[in-house]
Amino acid sequence: MKRSSSGEFPLEIFISAGEASGDLHGSHLARAIKTIAPLASISCLGGPRMRAEGIPVVVDHRSMSVVGVAELAGHIRAIYGAWRKIKAHLLATRPSVVVLIDFPDFNLFLGRFAKKIGAKVFYYISPQVWGWREGRVKTIRKLVDRMAVILPFEKEFYASHGIVVDYVGHPLVDIMADLPDKALCERLYRNSAGPFIGLLPGSRRNEVNLLLDILLDAARIISTSFPEARFIMPVAPSLDAGELESRASGWRLPLRVVPSDTYGVIRACDLILAASGTVTLEAAILETPMIIVYKLSRLSRRVGQLLIRVKMAGLPNLIAGRKIVPEFVEEEPTAPRVAECAIGLLSDPLLLDGARRELGQIHSRLGEPGISERVARLVVDTAEAG
Repeated sequence: MKRSSSGEFPLEIFISAGEASGDLHGSHLARAIKTIAPLASISCLGGPRMRAEGIPVVVDHRSMSVVGVAELAGHIRAIYGAWRKIKAHLLATRPSVVVLIDFPDFNLFLGRFAKKIGAKVFYYISPQVWGWREGRVKTIRKLVDRMAVILPFEKEFYASHGIVVDYVGHPLVDIMADLPDKALCERLYRNSAGPFIGLLPGSRRNEVNLLLDILLDAARIISTSFPEARFIMPVAPSLDAGELESRASGWRLPLRVVPSDTYGVIRACDLILAASGTVTLEAAILETPMIIVYKLSRLSRRVGQLLIRVKMAGLPNLIAGRKIVPEFVEEEPTAPRVAECAIGLLSDPLLLDGARRELGQIHSRLGEPGISERVARLVVDTAEAG
């Protein structure tokens, strides 16, 4: 019998949000689904944001977030334990649709099981197979009933491989609808006439461990050319601000650590040194010039060199279709290289102004507001088509 969001048989929906960003976007999606289908029963792999929306969390994503192939090995036990709990939950609840949000290594495995038990599979924030491991697209075509993509060039790629796909726009458009006032942010954080530089080593412990010392050493070098420079480090909720402050203290830099105000910090900065990821798109929307850095373990980098197909990794560059932001991803990021690039930008106000203008073009390419509502409608339609 066909299930209905408004009829006798309410929808059972499972959302798999395996990282902090997925937890954020999943919480907005869950709220929108509840508005469209009030009787829907939603459970999840998620975290504090999903829990705050009143969604039962079967497994907390923080127990299993990793970076790279080599780092995965140390988390096998936690991931296997999470999988067993989720499998038992899906067998007990028999969801109408399983919504996968990013986190492809785990989610494609989960999608395979979801199909096996007769659930529809919906993928939101798709794997970046256009950038690497393109062979996965065959798996996605086999497992996924419908996909919602968030980058403008992704729809054509997936559609060309026979996948039912909708471009919905980037969820940051909704999240950042009310941007922090630049003048207010500067009054709150700036305490010097010299350049103000943000250090953003990532939101996961593994990437912070790989990048933090590089960024701090780059800051030290920058200080030799700009003695009046001041540094600030916003800390993601998934990390311990006190621990990062303690680690940074040994560098004796004019550095302030700020928990849980990433947007305000970025808005106040002249330049940020940031780990590759969503934060670079956030900085683009805020029109703050940046240098993108990323580092993997030696094994992960070797695997990546075999599989990665794109020449750029930064989201602003991928959306622009050209390198508008310096990035050290394919090239090994070292403190001297990153510092030299930063000094070059800070020494030329025209370069910084040009970077701001380029970044100002990114926002208009990310879709119209209402992303979560559009995705929620697609999820409900997919479930009810079963």
